[in-house]
Amino acid sequence: MVSSIYASLLALLICWLALKVIGARRKNKIAYADGGVEELQIARSAHSNATEYIPIGLLLLFALEYNSAPDFLVHLLGIAFVVGRYIHCKALLSKNLKNRTLGMQITLLSIIALALLNIIYFTIFSF
Repeated sequence: MVSSIYASLLALLICWLALKVIGARRKNKIAYADGGVEELQIARSAHSNATEYIPIGLLLLFALEYNSAPDFLVHLLGIAFVVGRYIHCKALLSKNLKNRTLGMQITLLSIIALALLNIIYFTIFSF
């Protein structure tokens, strides 16, 4: 199953972001919330944003593969989605608004493409 590669990569990305949150908590000795510390606020924001967008993207990617889309299409959209998520989280952590915007554009375009292609492939192959 091709999409499992992208699920694995994105799981590692989420773990890396979680470690950023843990590191910021330890460094600033903050057990709960963000303590008003910008570093921790940013780390938590990057982690929560990833956990908001990655599940729907993966669900749609798995569904596209299940709906008999060709592997190259699953790879293309999987790569685009991973790249978008990576660019976004790196830019968010480094306060780079231009790349943060680019990362979200790639992410949202990937999700829209996945949604539309699932509708098309479901319609074609379910009847």
